[in-house]
Formats: sequence, structure tokens, C-alpha cells
Amino acid sequence: MFTPELVLVFEVAMGATLLSGLATALWLWRQTDLRPLAGFVTVMGLWCLGHLLSPYSSLLALPLLLANPFMPNTFLHFALGYLTTTPTRKQQLLRLSYGTSTFIFLCSLLGGASIQPWPPFSGFIHLHPLGWLNLGWTVFLGICAHGVLLKAWGEQKSTVRRSILAIFMVGGWGLLLASSFVFPSLGIDYFPYSMLALPSYVLLLVFAVLRYRMLEVNLWASRILIALGLALVAGVLSALAASLGFTRSGLLLWIYSLLTLGASALLYPMLSRWVRQLIYPGARLDEQLLGRWRDQLGTTSDWQGLMQGAEALLQEDLGLAISVSQQSATGPHIYCYRQGPMWQAEVMGGQELLPAQHLQVEVFASLLASACDNLERTLALAEEEKRRLDQQHLVELGELSAAMAHELRNPLNIIAMASARTEEKTRRHIQDQLSRADRLIQDLLSYGGNVTVDKQPVTLLALVQSLPQAAGVELKVPQALVLSADPHRLTQVLVNLLENARAFAQHICLEAEGNRVFIHNDGPPVPAELADKLFRPFVSKRPGGSGLGLAIVQRIMKAHGGSVRLRTDLGWPTTFELEFPL
Repeated sequence: MFTPELVLVFEVAMGATLLSGLATALWLWRQTDLRPLAGFVTVMGLWCLGHLLSPYSSLLALPLLLANPFMPNTFLHFALGYLTTTPTRKQQLLRLSYGTSTFIFLCSLLGGASIQPWPPFSGFIHLHPLGWLNLGWTVFLGICAHGVLLKAWGEQKSTVRRSILAIFMVGGWGLLLASSFVFPSLGIDYFPYSMLALPSYVLLLVFAVLRYRMLEVNLWASRILIALGLALVAGVLSALAASLGFTRSGLLLWIYSLLTLGASALLYPMLSRWVRQLIYPGARLDEQLLGRWRDQLGTTSDWQGLMQGAEALLQEDLGLAISVSQQSATGPHIYCYRQGPMWQAEVMGGQELLPAQHLQVEVFASLLASACDNLERTLALAEEEKRRLDQQHLVELGELSAAMAHELRNPLNIIAMASARTEEKTRRHIQDQLSRADRLIQDLLSYGGNVTVDKQPVTLLALVQSLPQAAGVELKVPQALVLSADPHRLTQVLVNLLENARAFAQHICLEAEGNRVFIHNDGPPVPAELADKLFRPFVSKRPGGSGLGLAIVQRIMKAHGGSVRLRTDLGWPTTFELEFPL
């Protein structure tokens, strides 16, 4: 015989299904391909709300209860995602099924069911002919959805097949649980006990779908199983304590509490290991393996070595061919990227991985993220040390250049004065060589000295037009373009680049846009082996040059807070791009 206590338990079960369904729907909605599943658990939650409202308002309860067909319809929508059928075909099937479900739902609102007392329920749904049509269509859609899953099971492979099989079984479990709501309509005087387990259906369905896709689902499942295990221990001890009369004395109650805490502390490690083996069968994550990963990842000295070393470790230790890169890719891979002050390593495309493998890869990814942080700090320190040594080298070079200039100019001046008495042809040749030597001394002083800039607004077009080296150069510079730069240093930069271009090219074009200046020329392209070290001293040298021009240009641009780089992708064989800070 039914009791009021059972009705209360029924209402609690419906309320739990409603809340868990809506909460799960909000969580699933974040992923586009899981939105049909979010719709399914939402409709289920609203269907349970209809049962809660039945004793109070049939006007509100009946539409929610008769929306029954949309439950298997959204489930069918989700199941179709596993099929390899063309999207157009899927859309046709969904339009037909949703349209029919809507039509049957609207028809069933016209007397398809009523809310009547069913002791001890003060109100429970009773189906009429149109309501049975509603239920028949609902069952038919459920069968179709499971048929789609069976077809998809034959098409898919690996972990996707396991997930489909789990969904199929959980779907059957849900159908069994919900079927007892028709008991009053069939005249069966038996309490719908199976509906009390409906909250488990939502949780099991989500677990079956996401077990192979999201590690956090398995983590929550582990926590729930551990909590249930500890609750069972507490329940057994409570029953034992009650039978022994522990509750009659404060001292005995205190001893019982200590025994419960002690038993929980002793059983927790064993329970955790059991749950881990159940959720992640075959997972190996011991200290030796983690130590090996940390050591190997920590020995790399560059980003390419770190990515390749990580891939090798995954292949050797886990037997998994997973790519590791700083760019998102297709297929199973670990995507390393910087987020704020820290590096992140995210496992992507891991649907084919088993839960145990997914756990191992996630742990590996966390160690990889730490290795990325360490490598970045190491490279930053190395770069800082390099800059310090470069600065020290420049100071020493500046002192050496100043001494050389002083020592060289005295004999050069004597040579210049002595050449005044020679023939004109000889004197002109000597003067040319003396001018070349003087330019070399000036370049050494410029490169070795301390480069300071006095920024001020500079109208670029006017400055360029004032340079003799710009004669015959095609200008594409807006008349009103103004740069924040040191006029003297900017003149040095432009003169160096224009003289370089004139030594190799026939056609030169100077173009400016925003904070960037481009100097194009149609000369021969820079050899590939020189491109990476073009701005180092004495790497390249035009006829009559010192080999320091481009190195001086780079120093001046860095002093401005800008940059210079070689471009070959702008339709010219050679382009030098100057970028000034905004």
C-alpha cells in the first residue's frame, strides 16, 4: 500500500532530476555538438517539473508532461551526430521529426490527458486516446534513436564505439525508469518505484557521453564513488552502533565518532585506489615515471627541442602518437600556449583516448606546462646575459674605436697634407682613399658608441626630399605623415639604406604607411644563408662600404624602441621595413 512518505520521496526524486537536468544542460551548452543533449536533459527536467506541479495546477502540468515526444526527439538529434550521413540528410530527418512531434504535442493538448487523483497522489497524469498517440510517437522516436546508435556503432571505431554502447545501455535504463508513469492510465495499482531512480539516469547518461571526452567528468565520478563508499561505511557503523546501544551514553557516542573517523581514514586510501582502477583501468602514474618526465622535459634548451622531446616521451612511455606544438592542430595533440603570466598545455582532440590514457596525457601536459615556464625563464635569462655581454662588448668596442680614430687620424692628416704636392690624378686618388678611411672610422665610432635619441615630430616626406641620396627614388609617402623620431638618427638610417639599395638596384621606392617605412629595390635578392645574420657587423658589404651600415641601422632603430627587418613578401626582391613605436 502506498504511504505519504513514498510520495515525498517521489517528489524529492523529481526535484533532484529537475535540478540536475537544468544544471547539466547549462554545463553541456558550452560545446556546440552537445547542445542537443543539453536540450534532452532540459526537457527531462521539465517533464519531472510537470509531475511536481500535477497536484497543484493541471493547466501548467499537462503541457510539460505532454511535451514527452521532444525528449526522444532531442536524443535522436544527438544520436545523429555520430552518423557519417551527409548534413543535408540529417537536417531533413530532424525537420520531419521535430515537425511531427510539434504537431502531435499540439493535438494531445486537446484532451489528450488529464490530472486525476491516484491515492496517495492528489494528482497524477491519466492518458486518453490522443495521449496514447503522444506516447506511441515518443516510444517510436526512442526506438529510432537507439537504431541510429546501433548504425553509428557499426560505422565508428575505437573509443567512440565504447561511448555509443554505453549511451545505448543507459538509454534503455532511462526508458525502463520512466515507463512506470503509465501505471494509473493502465489501471495498475502499483507505486512507480522505478521513477525514484530517474536522477541517476541524467548522471549516467552524461557520464556515458563524456567519459571519453572530458577528464573532469571522470574526476567527478571518482569523487562521487569515494563519497558513496565512505557514506556506506558510516551507515554500517551507525547501524552497528545503534544495535549496541552506543547512543545511550555520551562517552560511547564519542567513541563511536572516533571509530567512524578512524575507519574512514584507514579505508580512504584503499577506496581511492579501487575507484581509480575502476574509472581509469590500466593507468600508470608512479613517482618513477613522473620523475623521468620532469627530468627529460627539463633538459631541453630550445622550444623545438622541448616539443620534439615531449612527443618522444609520449611515444616511448605511453605508446601514443600525439603531436605537441605551440599551434592548434587537428587530431590528438597537446597545444602549448601562454595565458597571462603562465603557460598552459591543453590536450585537444583526445576523443579517441581511453580514460586511463587521457588521465596520463593530462598529467603529462601539466608537467609540460611547467617545463614551458622554466624554459621561458631560462631563455629570458640567457637573452639578458647576452645583452649584458653585447653591451660590455660595445663599450669596449667604443673605447677601442675612439683610440683607433685618434691614432689613425694623425697619420691620415699627414698623408693628406703630403698629397697636396703630388700630381692631380694621384692627389685625387689619395683623397678618395682618405675619405673612405674616414667613413670607416665614423662607422666604427657610430657602431661602438652609445646611441642616444632625441625624439621629436618629424615630417617624413620633407626629411626624405632633403636628402641627396633620395634623388631618383620613387616616393609613396603621405604629405602629412609625421613620425616621432630623432631627425639626425633617422637621416643616418635612411642614408644607409638608400646607399645600400643604390649600390645594387636600378629602381628604388620609399613607401610609408602609419608607423612603418618600406624601402624597396629591384636588386638581386639577399641570399638565404645571409638573411638571418644580415644585421650583424661585417656580414654584408656593398662596394665602398664598411660592413657596419645595417648593424648601425638596427642599433638606431632599437634605440627608438622600433625594429628593422628584411621582407621578401611584398612584391619586390628586397624590402627593408622600419617600424617605429606608436
